[in-house]
Amino acid sequence: MENQADVKPTSRKAVGLVLVVFVLGILLGALATYIAGERVWARGEGRGKGRVRLQEQLTRELALSAEQQKQLATVLEETKKKYETLYEPVRAQAEQVRQQGRENIRAILSAEQRVKFEEILQRIDEERKKRNGR
Repeated sequence: MENQADVKPTSRKAVGLVLVVFVLGILLGALATYIAGERVWARGEGRGKGRVRLQEQLTRELALSAEQQKQLATVLEETKKKYETLYEPVRAQAEQVRQQGRENIRAILSAEQRVKFEEILQRIDEERKKRNGR
């Protein structure tokens, strides 16, 4: 059986590279979700800016009447609710995948590395809460 002293430096580099790629994947996934939420879904109180901008743009460029503006607001609100319903299961699944990935990373880390990893995760989670308003 090999002990840590017997592990080749190239093996350590490979594990480190896999870890870096995995963390980058998590970060890029979070960024893509944020961008999609801002530009496409425009959901949530803090993120409704996109919906408001769209409503203002359509009102201005299409010269909507007051009645049309009310109807547009209703359509946009109903669409937002449908998107939220549609993506709720996906968000739950994404959270499960995220947590499993974190567990897999913890399994390859030393005790010292796990402490630092938890600090990193705390920062990532705080940023996600700020972005998502959750």
